[in-house]
Amino acid sequence: MTLPRTPSFRLDGQHALVTGASSGIGQACAVALAEAGARVTCVARGADRLVATVEEMRAEGWHAEALALDVGDVEHVQRAIGAMPSLDILVNSAGLARHSPALMTTPQDYDAVMHVNLRAAYFLSTAAAAKMKGQGGSIIHVSSQMGHVGGVDRAVYCASKHGLEGMVKAMAIEWGPDRIRINTLCPTFIRTPLTAQTFDDPERAAWVRSKIKLGRIGEVDDIMGAVVYLASKASSLVTGTSLLVDGGWTAD
Repeated sequence: MTLPRTPSFRLDGQHALVTGASSGIGQACAVALAEAGARVTCVARGADRLVATVEEMRAEGWHAEALALDVGDVEHVQRAIGAMPSLDILVNSAGLARHSPALMTTPQDYDAVMHVNLRAAYFLSTAAAAKMKGQGGSIIHVSSQMGHVGGVDRAVYCASKHGLEGMVKAMAIEWGPDRIRINTLCPTFIRTPLTAQTFDDPERAAWVRSKIKLGRIGEVDDIMGAVVYLASKASSLVTGTSLLVDGGWTAD
């Protein structure tokens, strides 16, 4: 009898690109992939924090490089990815939130959120898939639990993330024959600089804790194992779906 063996979670020899990599969830994803052996191109708009992140990663002995890039600039994104020798993994953690009651949403705020959360994600995906065609690969979008439920003052944000979930399902169907997998990673509220304002409001913080069945706020390291799983051979039959890291928020 031959016993089965667990597929490898290692990413040695693979090239990953991570957007939003200078802080928060994106930075944690970049670190997780590098720890697993990938060569990671870290992408963000601002160069200072991005370079500092890459320097710290290199100090750990990991393979990392910085690329200052606005993911909303479709032509620049296409040129940058097209010029890469190869691309095995894309993790898109770039995102934007402008929360307000729906009756107070301005067209400018609506367009800004959709531009980053949906339009940029769409064309990042197509640029990555064009590079991966013929070899396969894994595309991972950091979505949100709000791509599956609604939230107070989050109509635009929810619309963008629900749209992202539908986009991923359609692309998974189209690109499956090319062995290109595409999924979303959907966190609950994670403690980062971007969520500090929510947690500084006692009423909002209490609401968040009441919805998370495990009774605690998420930390960035809660995301790290999940992104390695979706990037690796361990998830080789997983595409067109969502991995919810939400502490049970959407279990209701």
